Amino acid sequence: MSNKNLISRSISIIKNSMFFFIIIIFSYNSIAGPPFNTDDPEPVKLKHWEYYISSMNLYQQNFYTGTLPHLEINYGAIENVQLHLVLPMNFNYYFPAKQMKYAYATTELGIKCRFIQETAEHPQVGTFPIAEIPTISNPEFNNGEIQFYLPVWIQKSWDKLTTYGGAGYWYNPGTNNKNYLFAGWEMQYDFTEILTLGGEIFYHSASTIDSKSLAAINVGGYINFSSKFHLLFSFGHSFAGNNTFLSYTGIQWTI
Repeated sequence: MSNKNLISRSISIIKNSMFFFIIIIFSYNSIAGPPFNTDDPEPVKLKHWEYYISSMNLYQQNFYTGTLPHLEINYGAIENVQLHLVLPMNFNYYFPAKQMKYAYATTELGIKCRFIQETAEHPQVGTFPIAEIPTISNPEFNNGEIQFYLPVWIQKSWDKLTTYGGAGYWYNPGTNNKNYLFAGWEMQYDFTEILTLGGEIFYHSASTIDSKSLAAINVGGYINFSSKFHLLFSFGHSFAGNNTFLSYTGIQWTI
């Protein structure tokens, strides 16, 4: 192999590796307000529980990554305060090599606090700090550093129409990593008691020294089988940054 071809191949491998690293970071920090990436300030009601069994996926020409599945648990611990836990089983699939990696590595903990109640005149406002904790050492899925996210979320409803969104800052330590911004806004409509549909637009600034920002649109919603069981789904595509397809599917049980 000539030096020119060797250099070209090496550059291609580096580019693909960097893109994959970007996707992995993004997928870790995207578990937000199911089935969307944007979250809201409304906590679970006092002494009530939410359980989700879900799968979140990101696709690109040479990479496929996500959770299969992840378990999310939310609990209304006190009035206007929700405790949050996510336990994800992560996978990476390398298309050129047809190689699959699958493991548990990182635990997500959070606490949602609403400090302004919604009225007819103004929206509800809250925050939802999240910590991504490297529970099991696994360089395939984490770098051994704790990441933190501190956002502010706003929500307002008018009868069957609800809209919410906000922004926050990720503390992202590690070699070649950068702290970064995530911002998003969502709108949804209750067409019937069974069906709610909506969409979001969100932005994710560069999380590593050599990466790009990402902006995307998602559409999705909820199918309510009963007051306790719900099917959640969304899918979307980037319109700025790397060419990426996203999807989410999950079952929610509330008690």
